[in-house]
Amino acid sequence: MSIAATLAERSNGQCELCSSHLDLSVFEVPPVNEAHSDKCVYLCAICKSQIEGEEALQANHWHCLNDSMWSQTPAVQVVAFRLLSQLAADHGWAQDALDMLYLEDDTRTWAEQALAEEDDIVHVDSNGVRLSAGDTVVLIKDLDVKGSSLVAKRGTAVRNIGLTSNPEHIEGRVDGQRIVILTKFVKK
Repeated sequence: MSIAATLAERSNGQCELCSSHLDLSVFEVPPVNEAHSDKCVYLCAICKSQIEGEEALQANHWHCLNDSMWSQTPAVQVVAFRLLSQLAADHGWAQDALDMLYLEDDTRTWAEQALAEEDDIVHVDSNGVRLSAGDTVVLIKDLDVKGSSLVAKRGTAVRNIGLTSNPEHIEGRVDGQRIVILTKFVKK
């Protein structure tokens, strides 16, 4: 049986985080050395896009973690732990849920492993100020956007940025278009 079929059966054909039945797909929970259903979760497009950083985390959507964090599936527990950890700084309910969450030792190690790796990557603006996901930055020069006729003008505020695995790149929306921006061309 394929991984997708195994996950669909395990989850009863719904997102393992928010219970949506729409646009479901497999998400491998990092780090993954070899693809296996035990290292994957079945997610809807909304959950997946926010987890992968394509969209900003919408705190109201993630109230579903209050239920899904109690899943018996370690991969679901790991994703819930990581999301709650990201949300805990700004949202008391997430910290409360994180305080209640119990994980077996090997599951906790897996959950904390990616958080430690993310902490190793530091994004800084043109002035050396550390950037965080969700920050607002301002462009310090006009930027031509590759693949389009758009020119992002100097002084444009880019709100709710997303961080990438490359410390020299951030993602943000300019004129409704999601683009990758070099950190050396922004200031906080």
